[in-house]
Amino acid sequence: MAEAPTILELVRNGTLSAEMAATLWTAAEERWSWVVSAVPRLAGKTTLTNAMLQLLPPDVAVHRLNGDEGQMDRLKEAALGGYLVVGEFSRAPVPTYIWGAPVRRVFETLGGGYSLATALHAPSLQGVFDVICQGNGVGDEAASRIDLVVYIRLLGDGPDGLWRRVAEVHEVDRVEGGSPVARLVHRWVEGEDRFEAVAASRLDGGRLASRAAALRSMAAAGHTSSLDLVAMLDEDRGR
Repeated sequence: MAEAPTILELVRNGTLSAEMAATLWTAAEERWSWVVSAVPRLAGKTTLTNAMLQLLPPDVAVHRLNGDEGQMDRLKEAALGGYLVVGEFSRAPVPTYIWGAPVRRVFETLGGGYSLATALHAPSLQGVFDVICQGNGVGDEAASRIDLVVYIRLLGDGPDGLWRRVAEVHEVDRVEGGSPVARLVHRWVEGEDRFEAVAASRLDGGRLASRAAALRSMAAAGHTSSLDLVAMLDEDRGR
């Protein structure tokens, strides 16, 4: 069975830049809550989410939710910390997809000291919060727990001709009236197929620069396996 793509492989194949990957790495390490969004199926939301989760320190717990209220009640009471992972906020009849009251319960559970990693279908930053706030009835204070929104574009035709780009990375400060107060920190320039930094991140710029350099070097050398990723993370943590 083929190995799931690491963040290094996603840099190597052009899905995102090393600078974007460094931001996602550091955001995950800082326990930021994030949403990965796209419009079509197969855009790579789950792939990117799992690649980000691989960047977490070994002592950070990952709790995969299925919408069961009892599971969330137990987690909130235990206050174990780590990430609550939801496959998707969606009405689709998939076991790991949730909608409505279970989504609101997830945001309540975050109050027990957890971070959120999830995905949904939306065409824009505002569209993400339309789904969360209008579609699922999550209030501004709870929705403000989201720190990062990543938007992916799926391009090309046919199963062998599809390709993906992380088109936007937004850092969210808060939500007011169902709308995010946020900044676009990275974007993909479609006409030139290149990535650019748009605004400074509120994350540590020194760490971002050194990590982008490490990611770029590893990807350029073709060192993109899960073992390569572990070696890179261990070296970074040893500094």
